[in-house]
Amino acid sequence: MEHYYIALLVFLGLLAVFDLFVGVSNDAVNFLNSALGCRIASFKTTMFVASIGVMLGATFSSGMMEIARSGVFNPQMFTFNEIMVIFFAVMVTDIILLDTFNSLGLPTSTTVSIVFELLGSALAAAAFTLLADGKSLADVAEYINSSRSLTIISGILISVAVAFVAGTVVQYIARLIFTFNFEKMYRRIGGVYAGLAITAIFYFLVMKGAMGASFMRPEWIDFMSNNTLPIVATLFVVLSIVFQLLIIVANVNVFKIIILAGTFALAFAFAGNDLVNFVGVPLAALDSYNEWVASGAAADTFTMEGLLKPTVANTFLLLLAGLVMVLTLWFSKKAQIVIQTSINLSSSNSGEHEQFGSSLPGRMIVRASMGFGRLVNQFIPMGVKKGIDSRFEPKKLQHGETPLPFDYVRASINLVVSAVLIASATSLKLPLSTTYVTFMVAMGSSFADGAWDRETAVYRISGVLTVISGWFITALCASTIAAVVCWLTLWGEGIVALIFAVGSVFLLVRSNLKAKLDTVDMRADLDTRYDAHKMQQLVEERTEVNFEKTVAVFGELVDKFLADKESDLRQIKTDSNELFDKMSADRGLYYRMANSSFKPTNKDFDARYCYYRISTNMREVGRSLQSLAKLATDHVANRHRIYQGELKNELQNLAQYLKQISTGEGGKLNLRNVMLHADEASNRIDALQAELLRRIPDDKLSVRGCELYLNFLVFAREFINRCSIVAVLSGQLDEIAQRQQ
Repeated sequence: MEHYYIALLVFLGLLAVFDLFVGVSNDAVNFLNSALGCRIASFKTTMFVASIGVMLGATFSSGMMEIARSGVFNPQMFTFNEIMVIFFAVMVTDIILLDTFNSLGLPTSTTVSIVFELLGSALAAAAFTLLADGKSLADVAEYINSSRSLTIISGILISVAVAFVAGTVVQYIARLIFTFNFEKMYRRIGGVYAGLAITAIFYFLVMKGAMGASFMRPEWIDFMSNNTLPIVATLFVVLSIVFQLLIIVANVNVFKIIILAGTFALAFAFAGNDLVNFVGVPLAALDSYNEWVASGAAADTFTMEGLLKPTVANTFLLLLAGLVMVLTLWFSKKAQIVIQTSINLSSSNSGEHEQFGSSLPGRMIVRASMGFGRLVNQFIPMGVKKGIDSRFEPKKLQHGETPLPFDYVRASINLVVSAVLIASATSLKLPLSTTYVTFMVAMGSSFADGAWDRETAVYRISGVLTVISGWFITALCASTIAAVVCWLTLWGEGIVALIFAVGSVFLLVRSNLKAKLDTVDMRADLDTRYDAHKMQQLVEERTEVNFEKTVAVFGELVDKFLADKESDLRQIKTDSNELFDKMSADRGLYYRMANSSFKPTNKDFDARYCYYRISTNMREVGRSLQSLAKLATDHVANRHRIYQGELKNELQNLAQYLKQISTGEGGKLNLRNVMLHADEASNRIDALQAELLRRIPDDKLSVRGCELYLNFLVFAREFINRCSIVAVLSGQLDEIAQRQQ
């Protein structure tokens, strides 16, 4: 039987490594999005600073390990066998759940995952034992550390509101002081601002968080506790003077120091608070195994009171875990997906960055907020209102300048406020969700900055609601899946454990090694020079692929519609949605070009603008096709009449005609050929429209049938016109590229 537990222990160790990979991929957004979003430093510099923070922060996480040991359940109520199965169920559930969220590009909480997985599996084990012994399920509460669990869960939930309010208030005050044109005030009080930020980081990170470090001596902790005020006051005064002198004398950008220090601090706080989520369970399992072996008792009778004892984690193991986290930061592409989602939701830019559609709750919240805002404005004196509005006037961009997702002021607030809140929780041994905190601080600061304007508010709020709902779904799924895995493993023992182990490994391998990620590569953006020649290459590749796919989908749409094939139409509808999403992503590259570390020339700006206009026209074609596919699918689903006779033939001929004029030599797309046939195509479409009006009384066409037919013609006209515009713009881009040689 001992071999069974050794196998479980080894498996938990291997899953811990994978869990670190998956978890860090999910949580990298927490400490990287602000620095990368404002682009104050290079990608490599930001990553290097974050890596140091993670490595050092890992050694401060020892005090948090008791959460996995006794923070959720009462270990003395469980036998060694039950404890090992609980830990096994937690790790299997955690790795699959978080990897699923990462693949969807949604940030979720590793803290919520681990807490509810422990809760679900412990409840399942308790219920299994009680039923096996013929006892009442009402006694299951004795197995759960109710007070501590409620404290943890309530702390996580409260942190959502606290983080949002803190981010909003602090950012609003900071913006009132600095404005968006912060350079003037920065030279006056930048040193004080930097001194306050760095001092706050030092206090909460080092002095408050020191108690959880695995290497700290009691006398060191006592010294800092007894001399807190003198240390903090001296540090603030000295740093403020030094930073102000650096600004005035050496013209140093102290925002860079603040943001990089904040990145370090947040990475530090993340590792200190969240490492328990990844390795706490395997380490608790190792301690349990050692105690069981030392006891010599049977696995199903030896109870785990030993997990109640305070423990100090092995520093070497913590550093090893930190190293795995650092390697994940550098090499995980999934981390880049999640980073992009968070940056987009908090960005000051609008338009292509909206990754979520509108929703009814989002629209209701925006409408209610606008009404409340109008009411409040009636009570604010006009002079005060004008003064406040003047402090929030956006910075005017120079010609060709691409706006940053957010500026230095907001980036520094995001980092410092998040680090302070998380480090405070760590000092209290409270596993606060770093995802909750950093995400809601970013949302609060963007709200205070006016990033949620009338054009984007609905989409931002809908995105926030989507992500938050994902967090709560995580809690439900984590507890349920962990309970099922735990119950089945207790029932089937080794055979079932083997099935779950093999299944989870298979899913991980398939997801992380074989899946091709079509995602934003932020490092590639940084290393790419987006000049006229690069724009030429991108336009040639994407126009050919997108327009050829458009013609093909339209042809299939006409054929399946006329054949009355509802199931095929639904697939075509999905294809059109995917095509539109791809075209939107292609256009979104225009905004990411600012990530490039290469300084663009005027010709580069002109070429990029050509790319923007070309991709916009392509996207509008995709939008038209998407709308048409939906209308045609609904028409068939509602069992309306399908065209017959001449109308059917003319529609089929139109699809063939579009394919014919858009195809050049070798079956490749030829936009110039489309442009040459534009007048001819337009006349043909006009003739079809006139013929339709003539046939309405003779063929007894319904209003719905006529409107849908006209939508087919509208798409054809849209395709011809947009292709012609793209052909002209492509010619202009070629001229720009020639002049750049």
